[in-house]
Amino acid sequence: MESVFAVVDIYFVSRLGADAVAVVGLTESMMTIIYAIAVGLSMATTAIVARRIGEKNPHGATIAAVQAIGIGIFISLPIMAIGIIGSQRLLQLMGASTHTIESYSGYTAVMLRGNVVIMLIFIINAVYRAAGDAAIAMRVLWLANILNCILDPCLIFGLGPFPELGVEGAAIATNIGRGSAVIYQFALLGRKGRITVQRTDIKIDIKVILRLLRLSLGGIGQLVIATSSWIGLYRIVAVFGSEALAGYTIAIRIVIFSLLPSWGMSNAAATLVGQNLGAHKPERAEKSVWLSGLINVIFLCGVGVLFNLFSGFFVELFTSEENVVAIGRTCLRILSLGYLFYGFGMV
Repeated sequence: MESVFAVVDIYFVSRLGADAVAVVGLTESMMTIIYAIAVGLSMATTAIVARRIGEKNPHGATIAAVQAIGIGIFISLPIMAIGIIGSQRLLQLMGASTHTIESYSGYTAVMLRGNVVIMLIFIINAVYRAAGDAAIAMRVLWLANILNCILDPCLIFGLGPFPELGVEGAAIATNIGRGSAVIYQFALLGRKGRITVQRTDIKIDIKVILRLLRLSLGGIGQLVIATSSWIGLYRIVAVFGSEALAGYTIAIRIVIFSLLPSWGMSNAAATLVGQNLGAHKPERAEKSVWLSGLINVIFLCGVGVLFNLFSGFFVELFTSEENVVAIGRTCLRILSLGYLFYGFGMV
């Protein structure tokens, strides 16, 4: 469901032309650093919360959840400031054309300013998954995506009473969708359940914060290394113009859409490992890893075959521009060759 945001945005933005798609791609490449931090923190949150649930210590799980949310908000503030004052400069560094920067930098500014909702939606959903409430995490993302799907065309093209905001409308729609989901998450945290946050729980616990940061650094480091290569590739592709960026962006969005179900399986493995270690059953934890990895490999190999056989069909769902389709098709075929390794690697 998280991947649907990017796919829906690209679907509608592609109607505005290659330059608009290019700025979305360049922005998303920069946003991968934010996703890396959010996912790394959510991995640490999952580990600690699942461990406490396995130990039959729901209060400890709640304290860990509160600290994780606080860390996410704190980290998002300087990124928000960068979005306010430096979005055009960032696009310039990424090799965007002068026309792209002048016409479409509003998308970048809005997405960076709204990074806090990305942080929170990942972290709080990690809390629910770790507690065994994955259905709540799914409902949260359903809400966010339904709002995004409705608002995207309305704000991009000015349908009905809505203003025509172009590519910036896509960013506003995405942030409204995610923001509404975060409000829903907070409302659920205040109700009775496996994780219930009360006013007395909202306090700083340095020991738990340090443990979260220590556990998250490894995951963040892994993801930053991987996503930094994406930023570098986008910067290289930018040299070849907006059509190349558009084709590459569409292919990457399709790849992410197909990979994120595997992130779900990886998150399930993390929850199972944490709960089984908390229950002092390391053998079951190990079995969970191998089984999850095998399922992931089977799934991704099937997807890789489809992408190699029908790459043109998938890219043409987003654009009919001949040059963009050709680039996107080649990119999709090459990237899908790595799916066998992604399956075990993610888990």
